[in-house]
Amino acid sequence: MADPLTSCTATDLLPLFGGSANATAAAAFICSGFAAVSDKLSSATYAIDNTYLLFSAYLVFAMQLGFAMLCAGSVRAKNTMNIMLTNVLDAAAGGLSYYLFGFAFAFGGPSNGFIGKHFFGLKEFPSPTGDYSFFLYQWAFAIAAAGITSGSIAERTQFVSYLIYSSFLTGFVYPVVSHWFWSGDGWAGAARTSGSLLFGSGAIDFAGSGVVHMVGGIAGLWGAYIEGPRIGRFARSGRSVALRGHSASLVVLGSFLLWFGWYGFNPGSFLVINKPYDTRGSYYGQWSAVGRTAVTTTLAGSTAALTTLFGKRLLVGHWNVTDVCNGLLGGLAAITSGCSVVEPWAAIICGFISAWVLIGFNILAEKLEYDDPLEAAQLHGGCGAWGLLFTGLFAKKAYVNEVYQGLPDRPHGLLMGGGGKLLAAQIIQILVIFGWVSVTMGPLFFALKKLGLLRISNEDEMAGMDMTSHGGMAYIYHDEDDEDSNGPPQFKLKRIEPTNSITPENPSPNV
Repeated sequence: MADPLTSCTATDLLPLFGGSANATAAAAFICSGFAAVSDKLSSATYAIDNTYLLFSAYLVFAMQLGFAMLCAGSVRAKNTMNIMLTNVLDAAAGGLSYYLFGFAFAFGGPSNGFIGKHFFGLKEFPSPTGDYSFFLYQWAFAIAAAGITSGSIAERTQFVSYLIYSSFLTGFVYPVVSHWFWSGDGWAGAARTSGSLLFGSGAIDFAGSGVVHMVGGIAGLWGAYIEGPRIGRFARSGRSVALRGHSASLVVLGSFLLWFGWYGFNPGSFLVINKPYDTRGSYYGQWSAVGRTAVTTTLAGSTAALTTLFGKRLLVGHWNVTDVCNGLLGGLAAITSGCSVVEPWAAIICGFISAWVLIGFNILAEKLEYDDPLEAAQLHGGCGAWGLLFTGLFAKKAYVNEVYQGLPDRPHGLLMGGGGKLLAAQIIQILVIFGWVSVTMGPLFFALKKLGLLRISNEDEMAGMDMTSHGGMAYIYHDEDDEDSNGPPQFKLKRIEPTNSITPENPSPNV
């Protein structure tokens, strides 16, 4: 007889009633009640999982505010309005391009292993494979990649270029990569549902160290390289000149907002939470894995922040909050790949090494006279790549089998006794992401440069983009003798002009 908790028919129940006159009617009535309860439970499961995914999407979208504050604090005051506006448009332009094309290219299955081909403009959506909450969540990821790139080319890029590259990145470049590694049809993903897996395992990039962070970082790398450094960043002698951002407070605020949003970024990538594992008891299920993922995320970021704090103190002789914030974000970017399949102690190793990866790439960038105002290519690209390698080394067998079910003997981390197949798949992911983004975004930035659409003029760059491109400064400056100024003077900054005259108030003139 079928399990009465999952199915019920009158035929199953009739023998239990002893053949009474009303046995058939009673059995049918009882089974209809079971069916109603089963439907209610199924609906409740969908509601719980979709609510969980929606709130995760809201957290990831809140990271845009973090990006905006981090970018604003990391640039000079004269470019604040420009970088804030680009962050707004990354989300707005990305919303339309991802709706029209990006989501279909990423998850429009059934399709081939390279690119999706259904759901353009969300036609015939929702489907059995996804609801609107899934679209919103994936859109938030797509605009995060675009936000990474905007930091690399800050303070010297024409506004129209932001619109062009952001739409292209979120509408085509990023979706193709996410299809490869996250779609059930993708040729290299661990979640592939048909055909053979890459090296028998597929690449594990749970929340996007490669798909999001490397894509955004490598795109920014080519943009910043093709544009060249900001004026004054490197002296003619080759000496590096720090062009520091104007507000450490905004940098810290942005970093905390990003850290907060990462709890939607990493744990939310499970997509559903109401799922038992049946491995340890009823108390243990996907909800436990979600909690573990939040813990590994926390430990990697915290360790990277502390390592950067003391590492930079040894190298440069002082404690720098901006460097610590970048180290924190580097650790979070690195753990994003393996956050669900590693032990908490391994996350500490991930964060420790990611801090030195970031420090090393920053030293290399200075030697090569590469200028990235937010260290985005080094942070997201370099630490993202390390995160993929880390997963290939430390992924635990039990966790891999829980998260990626259906293949009990799937390869796991090399240092956890799982052989080198997973590590090989991770290396392939690094290479193909670097290659794909290079052959798509590199030519785009080069074409924009040749068309005169990429970099602003030297005069505009020296004056600041807020004044030359956006009609005014983000902050209000006020001269004491400006009688037409609006608002109380005590709430405004005063501009102090240099002078060459010696007065009792100014015994050492500025020249």
